[in-house]
Amino acid sequence: MIFTETKLKGAYVVDLEHHEDDRGFFARSWDAQEFDRRSLDGRLAQCNVSFNKKRGTLRGMHYQAEPFPEAKLVRCTMGAIYDVILDLRPDSPTFKLWVAEELTAANRRALYVPAGFAHGFQTLADDTEVFYQMTEFFHSECARGVRWDDSAFNIRWPLPEGSVMSQQDLSFPDFRPD
Repeated sequence: MIFTETKLKGAYVVDLEHHEDDRGFFARSWDAQEFDRRSLDGRLAQCNVSFNKKRGTLRGMHYQAEPFPEAKLVRCTMGAIYDVILDLRPDSPTFKLWVAEELTAANRRALYVPAGFAHGFQTLADDTEVFYQMTEFFHSECARGVRWDDSAFNIRWPLPEGSVMSQQDLSFPDFRPD
């Protein structure tokens, strides 16, 4: 596994290290010791799959608040997404900054999202599937979100926003630090 830190401290792009032969390749996609070596949360509490029928679907920006914050490892297993993470850690030098990565089934890239970050994505293809590995179980009382179009962040989405979104995501209030 190849870890490349983004401009947001503690957030990493994770690429597979291929071992190829005539059959194809083999690669490790999860190794708790690799995460531990980088002081990243390597626990695994649950895995989730998000299937999205339409190109342009936007999900986010979601996070889980204290006392059950969660880190995520996000990978696109079918199709393609524009994956966005947003630093909501008030004491962080990158507070309110965001980065985006294109995750596709073809590039097999993943994004490590630390606890304290909001996460969202927009599908770039029909029939897109996203696989999440989570460090914490879901606690509905701690589920939170910020607006995908909040001027406090100025996230630039590649496709016209809001065409396919949940009512919950559309109803998040403007950002107010806790």
